[in-house]
Amino acid sequence: MSGLPDPVNKGIIPNAFDHIFGCIDDQNNTNKKFLVRCAFIEIYNEEIRDLLGGEPDKKLDLKENPDKGVFVKDLAIKTVKSVNEIDNLMERGNSLRKVGATEMNATSSRSHSIFSIYIETAEEIEDSKGKKNQRFKAGKLNLVDLAGSERQSKTKATGDRLKEATKINLSLSALGNVISALVDGR
Repeated sequence: MSGLPDPVNKGIIPNAFDHIFGCIDDQNNTNKKFLVRCAFIEIYNEEIRDLLGGEPDKKLDLKENPDKGVFVKDLAIKTVKSVNEIDNLMERGNSLRKVGATEMNATSSRSHSIFSIYIETAEEIEDSKGKKNQRFKAGKLNLVDLAGSERQSKTKATGDRLKEATKINLSLSALGNVISALVDGR
């Protein structure tokens, strides 16, 4: 997802950041205004943690609201104005993620993560009668990193690593069930 630091081998994430801010820069001479914000959560052992908030070990709650839909209560959402700022937030959040050594990987991710980018635009447009109106558009891009499923026999996981692997496999199985239900139209 991240690729390598050189421009030719950049991954999806840095290319997405470049594309977003490149499009905004292309619109600089128009009457459009942009707001870009981001959030970064980690799901570790079935608990949601905010990787950009002030307390990364605090468990957050998943809520549902008829108007907003499903959301994470008290999630920090940061405003960014450049590729450099969003890169820095991604790096800061990644440094707080849970990782651990297994027989298969010295720095195995022990969690799932979601880096969300919220983009809003406001534009003043003129209707057919010459009246000026504001038009708003909003979008959201979720960049998801799922921990890989693990076989205990290959990773030689015990103790906390085994508990983490069990939770990882359980959540991946649940995700598979959701995808199957969506495909079946349920």
